Amino acid sequence: MINVSRQQVEDFHGPEDYWCLCVAWSHLGTSKSRKATVRIAYLRKNFEQDPQGKEVPINGMIVLHCRPPEGVPLVQMEWLKNEELLSSLTDDNIDTRADHNLIINEARLSDSGNYTCLASNIVAKRRSATATVIVFVNGGWSLWTEWSPCNVPCGRGVQKRSRTCTNPAPLNGGAFCEGMSVQKITCNALCPIDGSWDEWSEWTLCSSQCEKQRSRECNSPAPRHRGKMCEGNSEATENCTDGLCTQNRKLLHDVKPQSMDSSNDVPLYSGLGAGIIAVVILVIAIMLYRKNHSEYGEDVIDSSALTGGFQSFNFKTTRQGNPLLLNSSMQPDLTVGRTYSTPLCFQDSTDKDLFDPLPDIKVKVQSSFMVSLGVAERAEFHAKASAETFPRDLSRDYSITVDRCKQGLLTLNGPYSTGKDQLRTNGVFGHPGGRLVVPNTGVSLLVPHGAVAENMSWEMYMVINQGEASVQTLEGCEILLGPEVMYAPPGLDLSCPVAMTIAHCAEVDTENWNIQLKRKTQDSKWEEVMSVEEESTSCYCLMDSTSCHLLLDQPGSYALVGEPLTQAAVKRLKLAVFGGMEAGSMSYSLRVYCVDDTPHAFQGVVAAEKTGGGQLLEEPKMLPFQANTFSLQVSIQDVPQFLWNIKPFTTCQEFSFPQVWCSNQQPLHCAFSLERYSPATTQLSCKISVRQVKGQEQILQVYTAVAETEKESVPFFMQTDCTITSQTGPKAFKIPVSIRQRICATFDTTNAKGKDWQLLAQKLHLDRNLGYFAKQRSPSAVILSLWEARHQDTADLDSLASALEEIGKIHSKSSPKDQDEPDSDFAYKRAVCVERAK
Repeated sequence: MINVSRQQVEDFHGPEDYWCLCVAWSHLGTSKSRKATVRIAYLRKNFEQDPQGKEVPINGMIVLHCRPPEGVPLVQMEWLKNEELLSSLTDDNIDTRADHNLIINEARLSDSGNYTCLASNIVAKRRSATATVIVFVNGGWSLWTEWSPCNVPCGRGVQKRSRTCTNPAPLNGGAFCEGMSVQKITCNALCPIDGSWDEWSEWTLCSSQCEKQRSRECNSPAPRHRGKMCEGNSEATENCTDGLCTQNRKLLHDVKPQSMDSSNDVPLYSGLGAGIIAVVILVIAIMLYRKNHSEYGEDVIDSSALTGGFQSFNFKTTRQGNPLLLNSSMQPDLTVGRTYSTPLCFQDSTDKDLFDPLPDIKVKVQSSFMVSLGVAERAEFHAKASAETFPRDLSRDYSITVDRCKQGLLTLNGPYSTGKDQLRTNGVFGHPGGRLVVPNTGVSLLVPHGAVAENMSWEMYMVINQGEASVQTLEGCEILLGPEVMYAPPGLDLSCPVAMTIAHCAEVDTENWNIQLKRKTQDSKWEEVMSVEEESTSCYCLMDSTSCHLLLDQPGSYALVGEPLTQAAVKRLKLAVFGGMEAGSMSYSLRVYCVDDTPHAFQGVVAAEKTGGGQLLEEPKMLPFQANTFSLQVSIQDVPQFLWNIKPFTTCQEFSFPQVWCSNQQPLHCAFSLERYSPATTQLSCKISVRQVKGQEQILQVYTAVAETEKESVPFFMQTDCTITSQTGPKAFKIPVSIRQRICATFDTTNAKGKDWQLLAQKLHLDRNLGYFAKQRSPSAVILSLWEARHQDTADLDSLASALEEIGKIHSKSSPKDQDEPDSDFAYKRAVCVERAK
């Protein structure tokens, strides 16, 4: 036996192969053994070719190439899937060939995973780089549903049918179905026609029974389409001899009863006729007297004479703890949180050029749309009939005014000037992202973390167009539901969409509204981006009760536009009453504003009143305004007649329906001028009734001090962060960056068990229009940006943490054997809960 080191051999023989033998000898001779060849074994570290990850459609072929490192002796190859050995002996769908490649003939969902090839010999084992294989499923449309019934019982309506991308549903990043998920067609429901009587026929000849008859038919027109039958009798019978029949029913001709003396009855009948005529004349005189005094006399302040039966209101003299109101005993503190839930920071007092003041806030309104209801006007107003269908068969007044809206000819009475004013805010954003807010408008823009490339920054800005350009470009019955907002610069290059929030004034109901997002083209025309009911891969629109949240890929001017489909469509109006004493006089002016219920629209009213030194006298209230073509009436009631005087026929004023419906974010207002009889009168109490004819009513209670003292102007609605219009970095987001990255890493990774971004969207109630998320590079990041925009006013992560906890529970129940993922879920949920507690 001899021990020889490798170093000795290489020093003597070199690194090549060598042989050795042993020799035995004695005095008889020498004998040699056969030669033994010796080779040095080795295995290189680097693979000549690593397998590459693939995305393969279901039932497609998967081929993974792997070339092992050089080694002696010959290298043995094996394949691992998720660290488990693969064998073609147990699965006929798998083929591991002598050339070391792995072939899966027909890909299944279960074939998704991480693949590694393992090379080994007597020296060592080497692992290749891991290749991730994703088997995806492209979405397919289901069959169309049946057409829905026409959504109106009479006239022009809409029928819809829908289909879903569930045959199959897209999975593991598969393409979403192309095309529309909802189709609409117009329908015409036949209106019922009630029957009406034809004219009576001629009387028949007098029968032997002393009767004559006539008849009529219900065919002028006949009832059709479920219409009502005619009411009343089709036949009529009368006595044709005034009751003068003999006992055997024969007619009497030229008979004078012996007991009747006509010459004696003439004075009796004449006296009765004169008495009846005198009573009728007396009744008519009394009615005319009462009518003249009720409409032209001193009692004109009584609301019942002019308001057409407004509901009564019990006046309360105490106002406890309402910081919104300005009165003689309380310092003004207009807290915006009591009025709007969206961010309503107003500009600082130095920004006085954002709004033009009222032309003359003390001048009584003489606009054409403020009608003082006299006898003739009221009679004409109550004679109007509402249109039977909407929007096709509107009344003539509405059609005319819609045409004027299209031409930009509608003149509105309010604090806005005719020029094109703008509200603007800007900020510089880099890779950390941030948020832009236009104070007190309900408009904000969220730039997600990572949207801007590293080592770059963009100056971004938002502009709200307050001019009348928007009014001029709308067509048909479309109205603006919120402000027109532009975000820029035009050449913005972002890696993911931004989230824009715009407040709106519509009571969202898909059966009654057709709401669209529109964008202004370079030639200042509007083009449709998407309908909020339909799915789109170019834009995302989420409608809440008061705000619309948009995910936008490109800059531009955007506006939310609504078209009413039925008369039940409702837009919200904000009602507010301001007041002020006219300097050097005994007159006090009450100004009632009716504006679209958005923070932006109401901000103009407050700014204008601030300029004129007005006082907010009652907390603003909301009035639902229906698209039923009926006008809006504003009346003043219960003014103390012995203390105050108001001119006749000004206690009730009216806005026509088109002026309210087509106001397009421009405020309407009317004024009531009251004059006190004595300087000793220091208090004013009354109520303002605002009601839509055949609609709802709101009461604004006024109770204020009117003594001529030096008053402060209306303060802006303030919040603690009212001067902050731009935030950058982590402080602009509710979700910390580390938590956000962890969520994206967890849910963007393909998981065959279904715990992916689609489940996250479902639990966050954002599971509409999944095709938009599917095309994004990181669907989870876009979902979280939308969640951030939707919850920007809340200060906690409760809804997000609850959704993640629920996902963890579902996953732990569905896969109890998987020990690694539940641990990571638990750690993640604990991090979210800790952050929420902070």
